[in-house]
Amino acid sequence: MCGIAGELRFDNRPADLAAVERITHHLAPRGPDAHGFHSQGPIALGHRRLKVMDLAEASGQPMIDSDLGLSMVFNGAIYNYPELRAELETLGYRFFSGGDTEVLLKGYHAWGKDMLPKLNGMFAFAVWERDSQELFIARDRLGIKPLYMSRTGQRLRFASSLPALLKGGDISNALDPVALNHYLNFHAVVPAPRTILAGVEKLPAASWMRIDAKGKCEQQSWWKLDFGPRPEEANYSFEDWRDQVLNGMREAVSIRQRAAVDVGVLLSGGVDSSMLVGLLREAGVENLSTFSIGFQDAGGERGDEFQYSDLIAERFETNHHQLRIGENEVLDQLPAAFRAMSEPMVSHDCIAFYLLSREVAKHCKVVQSGQGADELFAGYHWYPLVDGAEDPFSAYRKAFFDREHDEYAACVQPAWLTDDHAGEFVRQHFAQPGASAAVDKALRLDSTVMLVDDPVKRVDNMTMAWGLEARTPFLDYRLAELSARVPGRFKLPDGGKYVLKEAARQVIPAEVIDRKKGYFPVPGLKHLEGATLGWVRELLTDPSQDRGVFNPAMLDKLLSNPDGQLTPLRGSKLWQMAALNLWLSEQGL
Repeated sequence: MCGIAGELRFDNRPADLAAVERITHHLAPRGPDAHGFHSQGPIALGHRRLKVMDLAEASGQPMIDSDLGLSMVFNGAIYNYPELRAELETLGYRFFSGGDTEVLLKGYHAWGKDMLPKLNGMFAFAVWERDSQELFIARDRLGIKPLYMSRTGQRLRFASSLPALLKGGDISNALDPVALNHYLNFHAVVPAPRTILAGVEKLPAASWMRIDAKGKCEQQSWWKLDFGPRPEEANYSFEDWRDQVLNGMREAVSIRQRAAVDVGVLLSGGVDSSMLVGLLREAGVENLSTFSIGFQDAGGERGDEFQYSDLIAERFETNHHQLRIGENEVLDQLPAAFRAMSEPMVSHDCIAFYLLSREVAKHCKVVQSGQGADELFAGYHWYPLVDGAEDPFSAYRKAFFDREHDEYAACVQPAWLTDDHAGEFVRQHFAQPGASAAVDKALRLDSTVMLVDDPVKRVDNMTMAWGLEARTPFLDYRLAELSARVPGRFKLPDGGKYVLKEAARQVIPAEVIDRKKGYFPVPGLKHLEGATLGWVRELLTDPSQDRGVFNPAMLDKLLSNPDGQLTPLRGSKLWQMAALNLWLSEQGL
């Protein structure tokens, strides 16, 4: 797990190594253990390393193989690299290191883009082909590892984070009005290739791009998630699907233990993270460390779920760490958390993951986390609403969108008013082939778009801010493909995730499975009051924060009743607007 950066020139000038160095050094928290650079003609590559798979210097980056004519920077982890290495050795390849980086480099030489479907892992990488003068970049199936880009007529730059990319200079800091529409409506999700800034894009998940030193570019998607059982699965019983899910989880958890360092678990006390703990102990992992976080109560809402995480820690005899955070520390640390964000995010989980990662990084370099289970196995409340709706798109919009288009129009100043881009994006996504059932349309959207640019991005940004690698077994592509084949009638009962819960029942206590669904709660950011409300008010009304985006009349309306202005997902509309200002300020924009 690392941070990568690079520049490719199209104008016959040498790459700007100084710009790549500035970008790379800003990625230091993602890779605190080592760094390196490579520059040759139109290409410059930079890398920050977090040592996990192979601790030896031989796995350092940029990795250069002069015999093969390839140079590479890589961020991520390839879990099946031992098997791929053995396959490459039968083809005559010899290795000088023991990690996954060299396997990726030589796998690319052997198979080119056809290597991508062979990979089980999370990755964003760039390979420079010396002889053809072409750069190949790619991103994993579910976008677990990020890749941001800036393109002009003279050059392409890329980096693992948007704030780092800005350090290279020569990028407009103007907001993208279409992205702003998504941010304010689609729960802060800005689908790729857009970002909140007009001058920066992101490579979509499951995509590759090939671009040469003259700027000629080709880009393709290389994987998609199709829904519905295979022919041989048409008569599967519920028990068949349950057993398949349990076996898939066992394999996904086990393969993510491959590391040269200890692996812990972020334990919320919910079904998903508890199942990870149970499966790791079932696999014989000793001295397992687990970590939980809780916040100050507010608005009559409890700020922790320690009763459940404690139960799991005791049952499986983990080395458990419990972190309690007060309101003052949340306010103190929020600016730093927003500096760590590649794009503005409104989910309260961000500050939770940021502070929890700070604690976890004191004890280990790798953790397993339960992200993705809700999006893959129908764990959210809107899936039954969509499943039973005459108009699935309208039902989804009513449950998930933060605002109707009319309210959005009243929220922004006229210069920023656009068409209903977020609504049209979701409508078109629902209309695509490959998912016939209404609930499957919603699950496909959430697992391939919302998941990528909210929960997954959140975990990557907040853990990597502390040099901590998060591994997400539920996002093993084999498990994701399996979940898409499970019929909705086996997911939706019992408040959702029914087939997963019944699989988990064979591993963890029923008290955790049958509890009311919970989240990483930060009540103080939902029920704005006291010092938090004063801080949000200042973010929205201080003249130095006024970027001409929000309508003052709407701000006055929201501030007159701060606790009564919640979105359908029970988030604060005020907080969402303040969060954009905070992110822009912390990025110096």
